[in-house]
Amino acid sequence: MAMTHPCFSASSFYISCFPKNATLSWPIQVSQQRVYDFNKIQACAIPRDIIEHSGNGFAGFPQKDYSHKESGTSTSKTKSPPPRPRRIILVRHGQSEGNVDEGVYTRVSDPKIGLTEKGVVDAEKCGRRIREMIEEDQVHNWKVYFYVSPYKRAVDTLKGLGKSFERSRIVGMREEPRLREQDFGNFQDREKMRVEKAIRMRYGRFFYRFPNGESAADVYDRITGFRETLKSDIDVGRFQPPGQRNPNINLVIVSHGLTLRVFLMRWYKWTVEQFERLNNFSNGSMVVMERGYGGRYSLSVHHEEEELREFGLSDEMLTDQEWQKYAKPGELNYDCPTLNSFFTHFGEDDDGAAEDEEY
Repeated sequence: MAMTHPCFSASSFYISCFPKNATLSWPIQVSQQRVYDFNKIQACAIPRDIIEHSGNGFAGFPQKDYSHKESGTSTSKTKSPPPRPRRIILVRHGQSEGNVDEGVYTRVSDPKIGLTEKGVVDAEKCGRRIREMIEEDQVHNWKVYFYVSPYKRAVDTLKGLGKSFERSRIVGMREEPRLREQDFGNFQDREKMRVEKAIRMRYGRFFYRFPNGESAADVYDRITGFRETLKSDIDVGRFQPPGQRNPNINLVIVSHGLTLRVFLMRWYKWTVEQFERLNNFSNGSMVVMERGYGGRYSLSVHHEEEELREFGLSDEMLTDQEWQKYAKPGELNYDCPTLNSFFTHFGEDDDGAAEDEEY
């Protein structure tokens, strides 16, 4: 096979996630109804074909050097980077046994806790919602690529999602340990955990470390490493079939509530205070980072303001998401509203422009 990739070295697992010739269990019907429950995020009314304007999706990370000799030529030419994926879709696993009975953590190790029957249904419904959203683009060449936490409930969710996609639509998948759940310690004591979680609320949700476990800050560190891997994969076109430059690749990350919130925090450089405002994803729900007009990923392309406020975004965070919608990769937001929360000495007429020094 021409394309080499880690996912194909685990073919038996891959096939079990996505059976050959898998199809939807019923015809797709796209609902026009607006629902502002964060568990049922609807696509916004922005025409999808507009997203392709201004060379959208073909801007790479600026620190990469793509200069190389084209095959069949004797001179060095600069080749544009591969198209960036159209979306990064974050999916929280379906309802797990631990979500309905915390006592299960005292008997079963966290990585082995599976889905409930409702959780299986959650996963399959989410897969159908993802497919419906992608098909609204009205493009013929769309594909999906999956990253998944190794925890059983996340892998089982992936299998449910996969039922909505034929084999020809799936570029590949990768099990990624850095996407695992926050570590709360081995075989948790139920009463002790209640005390620890109460202490965490007093200490601070981001920095409190569970005994023999992790804090959200620890999760941030490993998610930073994953983000660099993801960024590299995007830069080199890891998701592109050999010889293709497809701008309609959709990445799906299947993980856990806190881990996904930390991922968003790291990606958008949110502060600790902003992170602690956020509410958890509902089981089997998704949050969509979609390419904007300049090529960057914004939550505001797919989600409506009411949904993002329900998730916990402040006015400053919403303003930044609007900027992300139009900005290009590598650009800086010089009007970042978060500055005002750190530097309180600015006057009302201070536009942030420094006077040029005369030499």
